[in-house]
Amino acid sequence: MKKVISILLVLVLSATMFGCANSKGDDAQNSENTAVTSEANDSGNKKVLVAYFSASGNTKAAAEYIAKNKNADTFEIIPKDKYTDEDLDYANDSSRVNIEHDNEEKRNVELEVITPDNWDNYDTVFIGYPIWWGSAAWPVDNFVKQNDFDGKTVIPFCTSASSGLGESGELLKNMSGKGNWLTGQRFSSDVSEDEVKSWVNGLDY
Repeated sequence: MKKVISILLVLVLSATMFGCANSKGDDAQNSENTAVTSEANDSGNKKVLVAYFSASGNTKAAAEYIAKNKNADTFEIIPKDKYTDEDLDYANDSSRVNIEHDNEEKRNVELEVITPDNWDNYDTVFIGYPIWWGSAAWPVDNFVKQNDFDGKTVIPFCTSASSGLGESGELLKNMSGKGNWLTGQRFSSDVSEDEVKSWVNGLDY
């Protein structure tokens, strides 16, 4: 009789231990699945950058409105030789912008920094600039030429007192040769945050 009871106790203890082991295994599996799901969700969050060149502050304002509404990072495209007010005097034939406009070789503007930090992490890049003589202000050119836009959605925008976007976005696209470039948007020099927000919220990409 004692032997039978001993055997039964051994069987009960074995079953209990086996059940606990399976329970721990299930918990580990559930934990692993949760980690994978969390990582997949994180990878689905697109990172947005707003890169811009601003000669007089108007494009900077529009860029900051976009960044605010898209929870994006910003990157200012800054020439090594910064433009002064005199440089930007279009009425003066001897001003820097007029000389550069008349001599295309002088439009190769060196930048303080070419590539933003963590460039490869950005899925979407807005590129902002003022319109100069119907084109994107040429300090933007080297930023576009010297960065790899492969796999990125690129959205140009510009500010101008009177000129439209024209072919500026298309010309930048051709300089880059890579990326999914969308049709851009022109804003007035005194664009409001509501105008920018309305445009940004209507984008489909």
